[in-house]
Amino acid sequence: LEEFHLFQNFPNPFNATTTISYSLPEASLVSLKVFNVQGCFVAQLIDGWRPAGIHGLIFEASELSSGVYVYRLEASEFTARGKMVLMR
Repeated sequence: LEEFHLFQNFPNPFNATTTISYSLPEASLVSLKVFNVQGCFVAQLIDGWRPAGIHGLIFEASELSSGVYVYRLEASEFTARGKMVLMR
């Protein structure tokens, strides 16, 4: 792996659960957060060191209401965002 990358969640739109994947070219301190469209913090999915490689996690959103959410990955100097749609 040569670069950091945040992949589009799948499935999208989703109902209750979706998978968010990302790649790290080197071990990094990683933060992955979810926000609503108003910019309010909703969930912290990752907050810690992760090894180099491709990683994925399942985001379980059964407690959230339908709508558009933004997930933000920060790792080293890299920051990326993606949009996901929760439909009930």
